[in-house]
Amino acid sequence: MNQLRLYFIKGIRWVLVKMGRGGSLPGTIALKLDPRILSKFHMPKIVVMVTGTNGKTTTSNLIVEALSACGLKTIGNRRGDNLREGIVTLLCANADRHYKVQADAVVLEVDELTVSRVFKDLSVTTFVVNNFFRDQLDRAGEMETIVRRIESILDDYQGHLILNADDPNVVRLADKALQASVHFYGVDKTEHSLVLSHEASEGKFCPRCQSPLIYEYYQYSHIGRFHCEKDDFGNNPLEIEVSHYDEQAGTFTVDDTVYPAFQNAIYAIYNCAAVLCVLKVNQLPLSKAAQVFSSFTLKEGRNEEFDLGKKCILNLIKNPTGANEVMKYINAFDYSRNILIILNDHVQDGKDVSWIWDAQFEMLMNEKTDIIICSGSRAYDMALRLKYAGFEHFEIIEDVGAAAARLKEQNKESFVISTYTALQPTRAILRRLSK
Repeated sequence: MNQLRLYFIKGIRWVLVKMGRGGSLPGTIALKLDPRILSKFHMPKIVVMVTGTNGKTTTSNLIVEALSACGLKTIGNRRGDNLREGIVTLLCANADRHYKVQADAVVLEVDELTVSRVFKDLSVTTFVVNNFFRDQLDRAGEMETIVRRIESILDDYQGHLILNADDPNVVRLADKALQASVHFYGVDKTEHSLVLSHEASEGKFCPRCQSPLIYEYYQYSHIGRFHCEKDDFGNNPLEIEVSHYDEQAGTFTVDDTVYPAFQNAIYAIYNCAAVLCVLKVNQLPLSKAAQVFSSFTLKEGRNEEFDLGKKCILNLIKNPTGANEVMKYINAFDYSRNILIILNDHVQDGKDVSWIWDAQFEMLMNEKTDIIICSGSRAYDMALRLKYAGFEHFEIIEDVGAAAARLKEQNKESFVISTYTALQPTRAILRRLSK
């Protein structure tokens, strides 16, 4: 019976692929037929799980590429289908009739709220946690809720636990993982690091004793080098430390080795450090990562470029910290531009869009920005946010297709920033307008 179910799911996926469709429908059906199907898979020797608030997709895809470069047959949910249904779809597609996954390594990006539901069934050997930020309050609740859920699965975990040493909310996981082999990665002070930060809203207090944390510097938001003066929280030996980040050259240095950065942004350097840490703890050559970093291309709404007569760059935003980093990226371009902001409030975006008041959209309100077009199901909320900030040069076009056409009509360099559910439709529209 189990074999018949598996072949049935494989057949559904085959049909969908032939129709040019992907998605997690096969996994949804599989879980209806057998809610315990995840526990039936025989996983390979290396199973890497990546979670956190921002950067999961990029980090996990980099790890897939790096393990593949090491000669391992590696599979992963590369399109970001990071709920149970997407994971089941991936494993069904790559398992034989005995439920043995046909790969040397599996890399899984997993939604923070899904981790506790799948972790024990997946035989995870390397668990990577990159950061925690406030995100989709109506769906996930406060960040503390997410952290506690992940803490709850670590009591008997005996694999590699790879943690961002520069995020106190991530570092605290080590206190719960007493049987794990814990490894930290971090990034040393750069020319853009700050002694004080107006962005930091989390990570202010030691999770052990509740004393204020002392920051040596901030990289962005609450990410930076910190410690507690009372109990030494935060003083952790680093498995991978980026000792120098050269933004002009687009390189960074680890243990006297210079690596190319696939993107010139501090959060991208953290992604790279996590990848190097995964290779190191699995005793794989770090040199293979350098090959990946030099050729890796961001896709699907991560600095994705389109030609609307003039260059148009698309980026995903979904919470204040991610939005702030995208806006810093936009401001790094020294030319005038138009901007399209698409704000949706569907379930996958988070019904509560109050986060836009915590993001620093004022960064876009300068002499380089000519107009900002507000679109999507909550276009008027976005426009209200701009108006209260004192910006008058905005237009409201709720229909995304019409908004993108308006952007092209202006014949000017432009940027599009979109929330999750609008991303793929917007990509399709921009591709069509590029022809």
